[in-house]
Amino acid sequence: MAEDYYQVLGVDKKATADDIKKAYRKLALKWHPDKNPNNKAAEEKFKKISEAYAVLSDDKKRGEYDQFGSADQYRQQYSQEDIFRDVDLDEILRSFGFGGARAGGGRTTFRTTRRGGGARDDYDDPFAGLFGGGMGGGRQQYANMPQKGQDAEYNLSIALEESVFGADKKISFQLENRVEDISVKIPAGINSGKKLRLPGKGLSGYNGGPSGDLYLNINVLPHPIYARDGNDLYIEKTIKFTQAVLGTSIDVTTLDGSVKRLKISPGTQNNTKIRVKGYGVPGLKGAPKGDLYVKINVDVPKKLSDRQMKLVQQLADDGI
Repeated sequence: MAEDYYQVLGVDKKATADDIKKAYRKLALKWHPDKNPNNKAAEEKFKKISEAYAVLSDDKKRGEYDQFGSADQYRQQYSQEDIFRDVDLDEILRSFGFGGARAGGGRTTFRTTRRGGGARDDYDDPFAGLFGGGMGGGRQQYANMPQKGQDAEYNLSIALEESVFGADKKISFQLENRVEDISVKIPAGINSGKKLRLPGKGLSGYNGGPSGDLYLNINVLPHPIYARDGNDLYIEKTIKFTQAVLGTSIDVTTLDGSVKRLKISPGTQNNTKIRVKGYGVPGLKGAPKGDLYVKINVDVPKKLSDRQMKLVQQLADDGI
C-alpha cells in the first residue's frame, strides 16, 4: 500500500497547519532518537514523520503533494533536498530539550535543490547530528558517500489474456529528465495488485551509487466475456428452459480459443456452475492451475403462444 503523509502523521486531509504541527510534536516526542537510543525502528519512524511534516507544513509543498496522492510518487519528483528545503525542525525539537536536529543546535534547512550525481555538500542533512553524523566532517562524509537512487513506480494495465498466458510488453515513460523505453516480460498467472520489480530502472544514484529499482503495479483490465477470481475463470452461458428440463449439449469457447463441448444434464437449475478442470489461470511459484467455471443461466420465456400456454398448463396440472 502506498505511503501517505497524512496517515504517517495521523491527521485528516483537511487538517489545519496547527493540527499538523501538534501531530508532529506528539510523534516527535515519542520517536526522537534521544528517547530511543540504538533503536533503528524508532530512527526510521522519526525520519518518516519528519519528512511528512516537512511537506505538509509548507502550503506549496502540500498542494503539490495533494496532486500526486502518495509519498512514493512525490519522492519520484522531489529529492530529500527539495523536501526539507527551508524547513526548521529545530523550533519544535528544542522545545522538548533535544537541542534541535543537529548536535550543537542551529537552524536545519536545505539551501539547494540540486539533484543527481553532482556535489551535495552545500546543504545541511537534518538528521546528521541525530544519527551519528555530528558536525562538519560527519556531514561531509555522508555527502560524499555513494547512495542508491530512489525507487520508482509505474501503473501497468494489462489484458486478461496477458495475465493468464503471459506476454512481452514494451512500455515508455518519463523518469527524471529522460524518456525510458523498456521491455517487460509479464509472467503467466499474474493478477491485479501484484508488483514486478525491475532492478536498476529507477532514479539515478548519487555520487556513483546504483540507480533505484522500478516497480510495476499490475492492473488486469476487465474482460467482456470472462471474469477472474483468483486462479479460476468464469463464463456465463444461457440455455432455453426446455434445454434445462430435457438436457442438451453446448459448446464453450475457452480463453485460449479452443472449444469444449459440455453436457447439460436434464433438470439443470439456474445458476448451476459446471467445472472445466485445468482451463483456468496458471499458478505462480508452483501454485496449482485454476479451473474454468461455466455458469448456466436458464432463459424463462416472457411470452408464450396460446398453444404453448396450454402445454405449460398441462405440465402444471401434472404437478410439474
